Amino acid sequence: MKKLLYLSSFFLLFNCAETVKKAEISGIDKVKEIHEKVITIDTHDDINVNNFTDSVNYKQRLTTQINIPKMVEGGLDVSWLIVYTGQDSLNAEGYAKAKANAMAKFDAIHRLCEEIAPDEIELALTSDDVRRIVASGKKVAMIGVENAYPIGEDLSGFEEYYNLGARYISLSHNGHSQFCDSNTGEEDDIWLYNGLSDLGKEAVKEMNRLGIMIDVSHPSKESMVQMINLSKAPIIASHSSARALCGHSRNLDDEQLLMMKENGGVVQTVAFRSYLNTKKNDKRTAYMKNIYTQVADSLGIAWYERSQIKDLTESQKEEFFNNYRKVMDIGTEIAKTKTDVPEDVSVVDFVDHIDYMVDLIGIDHVGISSDFDGGGGIEGWSDASETMNVTAELVKRGYTEEEIEKLWGGNLLRVLDEVQAVADELSKKTT
Repeated sequence: MKKLLYLSSFFLLFNCAETVKKAEISGIDKVKEIHEKVITIDTHDDINVNNFTDSVNYKQRLTTQINIPKMVEGGLDVSWLIVYTGQDSLNAEGYAKAKANAMAKFDAIHRLCEEIAPDEIELALTSDDVRRIVASGKKVAMIGVENAYPIGEDLSGFEEYYNLGARYISLSHNGHSQFCDSNTGEEDDIWLYNGLSDLGKEAVKEMNRLGIMIDVSHPSKESMVQMINLSKAPIIASHSSARALCGHSRNLDDEQLLMMKENGGVVQTVAFRSYLNTKKNDKRTAYMKNIYTQVADSLGIAWYERSQIKDLTESQKEEFFNNYRKVMDIGTEIAKTKTDVPEDVSVVDFVDHIDYMVDLIGIDHVGISSDFDGGGGIEGWSDASETMNVTAELVKRGYTEEEIEKLWGGNLLRVLDEVQAVADELSKKTT
C-alpha cells in the first residue's frame, strides 16, 4: 500500500513538474508572439559618426548598444537616432561650431539608410512610413534632435532640420539655450528666461507649423508649462521617467505628467539607471567605479567621471566615448564573478515607472525609450539585443497585447500623426 502511495506521489510530482514546464513554455511563446506582432519603437539612441563609415558601421555587431544585428536579435523595429549637440556659448561662433556637428550626424544617419545598409534599414518620416517599412522586413530609423542650440537664432533652421528628416526637437539640453531654460537650472537656481525666451516662443509656433514634435525631456518645468500653453499640438518627453519614484530633475513630477495627459502627449519612460532608482544606482556606481578604473588602466585608456566630461577637450571626449562601451562591458563581466556586487537597476525598476505613469495618466500617454549609447541601459535591457525582456516584464505584470502595442509605439505614432495633422490645418489657414 505504501509503495502505491509512493508511486502516486511520484506521478503527481512528475505531472506537476510537467505542468509548470508547459506553463513556462507557454509564457515564453506568449511573449514572443506579442513582441513579434507589435511595432517596437525606442525613441532615443545616441550616435557617434565614427560608426557610420564604409569599414565600421551599424551593419556590424559593434560594441554600441544600438546597431542592426542587435536590433534584429532583440526584435527592436524602430530606432530614433539622435542628432545631439552639447551646450556652448550663446554666440555666432558657438552656433556655427554646433551646426557643423549636427550636420555631420544628419549626414551619418542618411548615409546609413541610403548607402551603407539600404536593404536593411530605411528612414521614416511618418507613421505610415514606419508601418510600411516594418512590413517589408527592414528596420526603421527616425531622427530626433537633442538640443536646438545648433540652429542659432535663425528660425529657418527648423525647416532645414525638418527637410533632413527631424521629427522631434528639444529646445535645450544640459544648459540654458537661446530658446529656453534647461532642467539643469534647478541645481543652482539660475535661470535666463524663467521658461521660454521670445525666440523660444516663436520656435514652438514654427515646430507646430512644420509638424515637428516638441520634446520636453531636457527643458525646465517652467519651459515645459509654457510650451504646453503655446503649442497647438501634443508634445512628447522623448526620454524621461516619473519624478515621484526618482527625484531627478530630468524626470517629470505628477503635475507635469497630468499636464501631458491633458495635452494629449506621451512620456517615453527611459531606461537610465540614475533616473529610475537613485539609491540602487548610487550604491552600484560607487562599487563599479573602481572596477571600471582598473579596466581602463589595464587597457591604457583614460577614464573620467561623468561630472568631468564637460571639462574635457573635444579629442578627449571623442576618445572617452569611443572606449566607453568597451570598458563598461568588460567591467560588467568582471562584476558577474563577484559575490558582493550591489543590486543593479533593472527592467523591474523600469516597468515600475511605466506602471506608475499608466496608473496616473493612463495607458495612452506612456511609451518606452532607452537612451542607448548616451548613458542608458539597465540590467535586462543593456542593449537592443535584450529588447524582448521589456515585453516579458510587461506580460508578467498583466498588460494585454493591445496595451503593450500602445506602450511600445502606438502612442508615439498617434502623437506624430496628430502633430502632423495640426501642421496640415495650419497650412490650410495660410493658403
